[in-house]
Amino acid sequence: MDWTAPLEALLSPWVLALLGLCIGSFLNVVIYRLPLMMEREWWGDIAAQLADAPGWQRVFGTRDAAPATVAQAGQVVQGALGRLTPFNLAQPRSRCPHCGHVLAWHENIPVLGWLRLKGRCSACKAPISPRYPLVEAFTGVLFAACAFRFGAQPSTLLWCAAAALLVAMAFIDFDTRLLPDDLTFPLAGLGLIGAAMGWTGVTPAQAALGAAAGYLSLWSVMRLYKLVRGVEGMGQGDFKLLAGLGALMGWQALPSILLLASVVGATVGIVMILFRGHGRNVPIPFGPYLVGGGLAAMFYGQELTQALWPGL
Repeated sequence: MDWTAPLEALLSPWVLALLGLCIGSFLNVVIYRLPLMMEREWWGDIAAQLADAPGWQRVFGTRDAAPATVAQAGQVVQGALGRLTPFNLAQPRSRCPHCGHVLAWHENIPVLGWLRLKGRCSACKAPISPRYPLVEAFTGVLFAACAFRFGAQPSTLLWCAAAALLVAMAFIDFDTRLLPDDLTFPLAGLGLIGAAMGWTGVTPAQAALGAAAGYLSLWSVMRLYKLVRGVEGMGQGDFKLLAGLGALMGWQALPSILLLASVVGATVGIVMILFRGHGRNVPIPFGPYLVGGGLAAMFYGQELTQALWPGL
Protein backbone atom coordinates (compact mmCIF):
# COMPACT_ATOMS: atom_id res chain seq x y z
CA MET A 1 0.00 0.00 0.00
CA ASP A 2 1.24 3.46 -0.92
CA TRP A 3 1.26 5.66 2.19
CA THR A 4 2.58 8.73 0.38
CA ALA A 5 -0.75 10.52 -0.04
CA PRO A 6 -2.06 9.94 3.53
CA LEU A 7 1.32 10.93 4.95
CA GLU A 8 1.40 14.13 2.93
CA ALA A 9 -2.08 14.97 4.18
CA LEU A 10 -1.35 14.23 7.84
CA LEU A 11 1.97 16.07 7.80
CA SER A 12 0.82 19.01 5.70
CA PRO A 13 1.48 22.54 6.99
CA TRP A 14 -2.19 23.09 7.78
CA VAL A 15 -2.60 19.91 9.81
CA LEU A 16 0.66 20.46 11.69
CA ALA A 17 -0.30 24.09 12.34
CA LEU A 18 -3.51 22.88 14.02
CA LEU A 19 -1.51 20.33 15.99
CA GLY A 20 0.90 23.10 16.97
CA LEU A 21 -1.96 25.24 18.27
CA CYS A 22 -3.08 22.38 20.52
CA ILE A 23 0.47 21.65 21.67
CA GLY A 24 0.94 25.37 22.31
CA SER A 25 -2.07 25.32 24.62
CA PHE A 26 -0.44 22.49 26.57
CA LEU A 27 2.87 24.38 26.59
CA ASN A 28 1.16 27.25 28.40
CA VAL A 29 0.39 24.76 31.17
CA VAL A 30 3.97 23.48 31.18
CA ILE A 31 5.43 26.99 31.24
CA TYR A 32 3.39 27.96 34.29
CA ARG A 33 3.29 24.72 36.26
CA LEU A 34 6.63 22.98 35.74
CA PRO A 35 8.69 25.59 37.65
CA LEU A 36 6.19 25.52 40.52
CA MET A 37 6.33 21.72 40.58
CA MET A 38 10.12 21.94 40.79
CA GLU A 39 9.95 24.46 43.63
CA ARG A 40 7.53 22.26 45.58
CA GLU A 41 9.97 19.38 45.19
CA TRP A 42 12.85 21.57 46.38
CA TRP A 43 10.93 22.63 49.47
CA GLY A 44 10.27 18.96 50.20
CA ASP A 45 14.01 18.32 49.95
CA ILE A 46 14.65 21.23 52.32
CA ALA A 47 12.18 19.83 54.86
CA ALA A 48 13.83 16.41 54.68
CA GLN A 49 17.28 17.96 55.09
CA LEU A 50 16.20 19.99 58.12
CA ALA A 51 14.93 16.80 59.75
CA ASP A 52 18.15 14.88 59.04
CA ALA A 53 19.86 14.87 62.46
CA PRO A 54 22.76 12.57 61.45
CA GLY A 55 23.37 14.76 58.42
CA TRP A 56 23.62 17.83 60.65
CA GLN A 57 26.20 16.09 62.81
CA ARG A 58 28.27 14.96 59.81
CA VAL A 59 28.30 18.34 58.10
CA PHE A 60 28.98 20.47 61.17
CA GLY A 61 31.30 18.00 62.89
CA THR A 62 29.44 17.80 66.16
CA ARG A 63 27.88 15.13 68.31
CA ASP A 64 25.18 17.52 69.43
CA ALA A 65 21.77 17.37 67.84
CA ALA A 66 20.61 20.15 65.57
CA PRO A 67 19.06 23.15 67.35
CA ALA A 68 15.37 22.77 68.01
CA THR A 69 14.61 25.67 65.70
CA VAL A 70 16.04 23.69 62.76
CA ALA A 71 13.75 20.72 63.37
CA GLN A 72 10.81 23.06 63.94
CA ALA A 73 11.47 24.81 60.64
CA GLY A 74 11.45 21.42 58.88
CA GLN A 75 8.13 20.55 60.51
CA VAL A 76 6.64 23.89 59.47
CA VAL A 77 7.73 23.39 55.85
CA GLN A 78 6.49 19.78 55.79
CA GLY A 79 3.15 20.80 57.27
CA ALA A 80 2.71 23.61 54.77
CA LEU A 81 3.48 21.24 51.89
CA GLY A 82 1.00 18.71 53.26
CA ARG A 83 -1.79 21.29 53.16
CA LEU A 84 -1.27 22.03 49.48
CA THR A 85 -3.65 20.52 46.95
CA PRO A 86 -2.28 18.13 44.30
CA PHE A 87 -0.47 20.09 41.61
CA ASN A 88 0.96 18.67 38.41
CA LEU A 89 0.52 19.04 34.66
CA ALA A 90 -2.91 17.38 34.85
CA GLN A 91 -4.28 18.66 38.17
CA PRO A 92 -6.01 20.94 38.95
CA ARG A 93 -7.97 22.00 35.90
CA SER A 94 -7.06 25.33 34.35
CA ARG A 95 -8.72 28.23 36.11
CA CYS A 96 -8.70 32.00 36.34
CA PRO A 97 -5.86 33.13 38.63
CA HIS A 98 -7.99 36.05 39.87
CA CYS A 99 -11.29 34.42 40.87
CA GLY A 100 -10.64 30.68 40.55
CA HIS A 101 -13.23 30.15 37.82
CA VAL A 102 -12.62 26.73 36.22
CA LEU A 103 -12.34 27.16 32.47
CA ALA A 104 -14.90 25.36 30.32
CA TRP A 105 -13.72 23.31 27.37
CA HIS A 106 -14.71 25.98 24.85
CA GLU A 107 -12.74 28.60 26.79
CA ASN A 108 -9.62 26.47 26.33
CA ILE A 109 -9.80 26.32 22.53
CA PRO A 110 -6.43 27.62 21.33
CA VAL A 111 -6.48 31.29 20.27
CA LEU A 112 -10.21 31.22 19.48
CA GLY A 113 -11.16 30.81 23.14
CA TRP A 114 -9.19 33.93 24.08
CA LEU A 115 -10.65 35.89 21.16
CA ARG A 116 -14.18 34.77 21.98
CA LEU A 117 -13.73 35.95 25.57
CA LYS A 118 -12.19 39.21 24.30
CA GLY A 119 -9.20 38.57 26.52
CA ARG A 120 -11.18 38.58 29.77
CA CYS A 121 -12.38 35.98 32.27
CA SER A 122 -16.00 35.06 31.66
CA ALA A 123 -16.71 35.15 35.42
CA CYS A 124 -14.84 38.11 36.92
CA LYS A 125 -13.90 39.97 33.71
CA ALA A 126 -10.26 40.21 34.79
CA PRO A 127 -7.86 40.49 31.83
CA ILE A 128 -6.26 37.30 30.49
CA SER A 129 -2.69 37.75 29.34
CA PRO A 130 -2.35 37.84 25.55
CA ARG A 131 0.76 35.72 25.96
CA TYR A 132 -1.38 32.59 26.08
CA PRO A 133 -2.72 32.89 22.51
CA LEU A 134 0.68 34.17 21.34
CA VAL A 135 2.41 31.00 22.61
CA GLU A 136 -0.26 28.90 20.90
CA ALA A 137 0.00 30.81 17.62
CA PHE A 138 3.81 30.82 17.68
CA THR A 139 3.90 27.06 18.23
CA GLY A 140 1.42 26.56 15.38
CA VAL A 141 3.60 28.67 13.06
CA LEU A 142 6.70 26.70 14.03
CA PHE A 143 4.98 23.38 13.35
CA ALA A 144 3.81 24.62 9.95
CA ALA A 145 7.34 25.86 9.23
CA CYS A 146 8.68 22.39 10.07
CA ALA A 147 6.27 20.92 7.51
CA PHE A 148 7.50 23.34 4.85
CA ARG A 149 11.16 22.90 5.71
CA PHE A 150 11.39 19.14 6.22
CA GLY A 151 8.50 17.81 4.16
CA ALA A 152 5.94 15.08 4.74
CA GLN A 153 8.11 12.51 6.49
CA PRO A 154 8.11 11.07 10.02
CA SER A 155 11.28 12.95 10.93
CA THR A 156 9.28 16.19 10.69
CA LEU A 157 7.52 15.22 13.92
CA LEU A 158 10.90 15.05 15.63
CA TRP A 159 11.62 18.64 14.61
CA CYS A 160 8.16 19.67 15.80
CA ALA A 161 8.83 18.06 19.17
CA ALA A 162 12.17 19.88 19.39
CA ALA A 163 10.48 23.18 18.55
CA ALA A 164 7.88 22.62 21.28
CA LEU A 165 10.59 21.91 23.86
CA LEU A 166 12.46 25.06 22.83
CA VAL A 167 9.36 27.25 23.12
CA ALA A 168 8.67 25.96 26.63
CA MET A 169 12.29 26.46 27.71
CA ALA A 170 12.46 30.01 26.34
CA PHE A 171 9.41 31.20 28.27
CA ILE A 172 10.25 29.33 31.47
CA ASP A 173 13.77 30.78 31.51
CA PHE A 174 12.40 34.26 30.76
CA ASP A 175 9.97 34.01 33.69
CA THR A 176 12.04 32.20 36.28
CA ARG A 177 15.66 31.89 35.02
CA LEU A 178 15.23 28.12 35.21
CA LEU A 179 15.86 25.55 32.48
CA PRO A 180 14.38 22.27 33.75
CA ASP A 181 16.18 18.99 33.16
CA ASP A 182 12.76 17.59 32.22
CA LEU A 183 13.04 19.67 29.01
CA THR A 184 16.78 19.92 28.29
CA PHE A 185 17.45 16.18 28.60
CA PRO A 186 14.62 15.18 26.22
CA LEU A 187 15.99 17.69 23.68
CA ALA A 188 19.39 15.98 23.81
CA GLY A 189 17.66 12.60 23.62
CA LEU A 190 15.76 13.66 20.51
CA GLY A 191 19.03 14.70 18.89
CA LEU A 192 20.83 11.45 19.67
CA ILE A 193 17.88 9.26 18.65
CA GLY A 194 17.31 11.31 15.49
CA ALA A 195 20.96 10.95 14.53
CA ALA A 196 20.84 7.19 15.11
CA MET A 197 17.72 6.96 12.90
CA GLY A 198 19.28 9.13 10.19
CA TRP A 199 16.58 11.78 10.58
CA THR A 200 18.55 14.91 11.49
CA GLY A 201 21.24 15.01 8.81
CA VAL A 202 24.07 14.50 11.29
CA THR A 203 25.86 11.29 12.19
CA PRO A 204 25.66 9.79 15.69
CA ALA A 205 29.31 10.81 16.21
CA GLN A 206 28.57 14.41 15.22
CA ALA A 207 25.54 14.47 17.53
CA ALA A 208 27.54 13.12 20.48
CA LEU A 209 30.37 15.57 19.79
CA GLY A 210 27.84 18.39 19.47
CA ALA A 211 26.33 17.54 22.86
CA ALA A 212 29.74 17.44 24.52
CA ALA A 213 30.99 20.60 22.80
CA GLY A 214 27.79 22.48 23.58
CA TYR A 215 28.01 21.70 27.26
CA LEU A 216 31.74 22.22 27.66
CA SER A 217 31.86 25.48 25.69
CA LEU A 218 29.49 27.33 28.02
CA TRP A 219 30.87 25.57 31.08
CA SER A 220 34.32 26.90 30.13
CA VAL A 221 32.94 30.42 29.75
CA MET A 222 31.30 30.17 33.16
CA ARG A 223 34.49 28.92 34.82
CA LEU A 224 36.56 31.68 33.24
CA TYR A 225 34.04 34.31 34.32
CA LYS A 226 34.07 32.94 37.86
CA LEU A 227 37.87 33.10 37.97
CA VAL A 228 37.83 36.71 36.81
CA ARG A 229 34.78 38.06 38.64
CA GLY A 230 34.36 35.58 41.49
CA VAL A 231 30.74 34.75 40.60
CA GLU A 232 29.07 32.32 38.23
CA GLY A 233 27.75 34.26 35.27
CA MET A 234 25.66 31.47 33.79
CA GLY A 235 23.47 28.63 35.00
CA GLN A 236 23.95 24.95 34.28
CA GLY A 237 20.65 24.87 32.42
CA ASP A 238 22.24 26.94 29.65
CA PHE A 239 24.99 24.32 29.28
CA LYS A 240 22.40 21.56 28.97
CA LEU A 241 20.28 23.53 26.50
CA LEU A 242 23.24 24.12 24.20
CA ALA A 243 24.22 20.46 24.60
CA GLY A 244 20.73 19.51 23.42
CA LEU A 245 21.00 21.82 20.41
CA GLY A 246 24.43 20.36 19.62
CA ALA A 247 23.03 16.83 19.77
CA LEU A 248 20.16 17.83 17.51
CA MET A 249 22.11 19.68 14.84
CA GLY A 250 25.71 18.59 15.31
CA TRP A 251 28.74 20.51 16.48
CA GLN A 252 28.89 22.45 13.19
CA ALA A 253 25.78 24.45 14.17
CA LEU A 254 27.14 25.57 17.55
CA PRO A 255 29.24 28.57 16.41
CA SER A 256 26.26 30.09 14.57
CA ILE A 257 23.91 29.48 17.51
CA LEU A 258 26.31 31.03 19.99
CA LEU A 259 27.07 34.01 17.78
CA LEU A 260 23.41 34.82 17.16
CA ALA A 261 22.48 34.30 20.82
CA SER A 262 25.37 36.43 22.08
CA VAL A 263 24.80 39.32 19.68
CA VAL A 264 21.05 39.49 20.32
CA GLY A 265 21.47 38.93 24.05
CA ALA A 266 24.13 41.63 24.35
CA THR A 267 22.03 44.08 22.32
CA VAL A 268 18.92 43.49 24.42
CA GLY A 269 20.96 43.73 27.63
CA ILE A 270 22.48 47.07 26.62
CA VAL A 271 19.07 48.46 25.65
CA MET A 272 17.56 47.34 28.98
CA ILE A 273 20.41 48.94 30.94
CA LEU A 274 20.37 52.22 29.02
CA PHE A 275 16.67 52.76 28.51
CA ARG A 276 14.84 50.67 31.10
CA GLY A 277 17.07 51.10 34.13
CA HIS A 278 17.95 47.41 34.35
CA GLY A 279 20.69 46.96 36.96
CA ARG A 280 24.04 45.81 35.63
CA ASN A 281 24.26 43.16 38.34
CA VAL A 282 20.75 41.81 37.74
CA PRO A 283 21.07 38.59 35.71
CA ILE A 284 19.44 38.35 32.29
CA PRO A 285 18.31 34.89 31.17
CA PHE A 286 20.40 33.59 28.27
CA GLY A 287 18.12 30.68 27.43
CA PRO A 288 15.67 32.63 25.23
CA TYR A 289 18.55 33.84 23.07
CA LEU A 290 19.99 30.34 22.77
CA VAL A 291 16.52 29.18 21.74
CA GLY A 292 16.33 31.92 19.11
CA GLY A 293 19.73 30.94 17.74
CA GLY A 294 18.73 27.29 17.82
CA LEU A 295 15.51 27.89 15.89
CA ALA A 296 17.40 29.93 13.30
CA ALA A 297 19.91 27.10 12.92
CA MET A 298 17.10 24.54 12.74
CA PHE A 299 15.56 26.18 9.68
CA TYR A 300 18.59 27.84 8.10
CA GLY A 301 21.49 25.87 9.52
CA GLN A 302 23.52 25.28 6.37
CA GLU A 303 22.90 28.77 5.04
CA LEU A 304 23.94 30.34 8.35
CA THR A 305 27.06 28.23 8.62
CA GLN A 306 28.12 29.06 5.07
CA ALA A 307 27.40 32.77 5.55
CA LEU A 308 29.03 33.17 8.96
CA TRP A 309 31.76 30.53 8.81
CA PRO A 310 32.60 29.82 5.13
CA GLY A 311 35.48 27.52 5.99
CA LEU A 312 33.63 25.38 8.55
